[in-house]
Amino acid sequence: MDVHGTVAEGFEPVRDAFVRNFAALGERGAAVAVYRDGQRVVDLWAGTKDVDGTDPWERGTAQVVRSATKGVAAAVLLLLHQRGLLDLDAPVGHYWPEFKARGKERVLVRHVLNHRAGLPVLDQPLTPEQALDPLRGPEAVAAQAPAWEPGTGHGYHALTYGWLLDELVRRVTGQGTGAWLASQITGPLGLDLWLGLPESEAGRVGRVGRVEGPEPTGGLRARPKRSVTEAYEDPASLTRRAFAAITPFPDQNDPAYRAAALPATNAIATADGLARFYATLIGDTVGAARLFTPQTVALARAEESAGPDRVLVVGTRFGLGYMLHGSASPFLTPGSFGHPGRGGALGFADPDTGIAFGYVTNGFRKTVTADPRAQGLVRAVRGALGL
Repeated sequence: MDVHGTVAEGFEPVRDAFVRNFAALGERGAAVAVYRDGQRVVDLWAGTKDVDGTDPWERGTAQVVRSATKGVAAAVLLLLHQRGLLDLDAPVGHYWPEFKARGKERVLVRHVLNHRAGLPVLDQPLTPEQALDPLRGPEAVAAQAPAWEPGTGHGYHALTYGWLLDELVRRVTGQGTGAWLASQITGPLGLDLWLGLPESEAGRVGRVGRVEGPEPTGGLRARPKRSVTEAYEDPASLTRRAFAAITPFPDQNDPAYRAAALPATNAIATADGLARFYATLIGDTVGAARLFTPQTVALARAEESAGPDRVLVVGTRFGLGYMLHGSASPFLTPGSFGHPGRGGALGFADPDTGIAFGYVTNGFRKTVTADPRAQGLVRAVRGALGL
């Protein structure tokens, strides 16, 4: 396997782990980038652009990052709060009056970000065509009754998170999340990261698909009282229903899907774009000042939800919009915050070490929160730092 790119002195173990992903874990095409104190120290790519093709992955190849999107979208709400435009402790209905229906008057903005809104499912799932309409998802969530009393427990809002967040952004700014992100963050910073892919960039994006590999360990293979397998197989479970809020799930290679903006699932990024996004959240980078104040960083990584997840079944930890380091989704240190994408991608920041990390792949595994390829790279970063 020809691996392209560079690593700074001391970070050679990351390159070794990246090579192992291709040699032993079924990787087809991928890239990883790491920043330390705003400076890029790892920039690697290899394999094919398309999971089912032969054209090589090049510098600047981008991929769908699935739920790693959630961490990107969360920054929009937190920046609106930082700018004084959004109160995290206000009811969602204060900004979105139609949302108050069916017992949702007490759902707070922070409940959207910490997965305590009680709205992970839709009684009437959306079709792919409906899901791509920016009005239909929010309308469906506004009409939905909570699955539990909002604020009393947490459960991963796999798809509905995007519609909840997007409509809040639209009510406050007049723009959807993707448009606001492009105008206020990714455009000014020159990041290769899009929520709503411009047609001009479509040729850079590879085809994604399922890949097989060795059985994963850790993460969602841990067995609580009811196994994860049983939860996914039970049509009545919150797990199955949460991931079926769009049925059937759209083709992630469809240009229409990629051009839409679904803040829970369909951001497209290069590894460098994802890593530099997180680097700029926590500190100055080359040519750009930090986005989050220390107070906002504290909000992102302060534990808001922890323990048994009503949707993912295992124990999870969330701050405001971000997963936190834990057994279900290990990051670098206990102070890290970020978000994995189901089956592969991962982006996070670790303010304590100054590390920002981005990994993207065209091959999705069965894993949900702790893909072994990403985890091998994270362990290598940890080793390079002597942690």
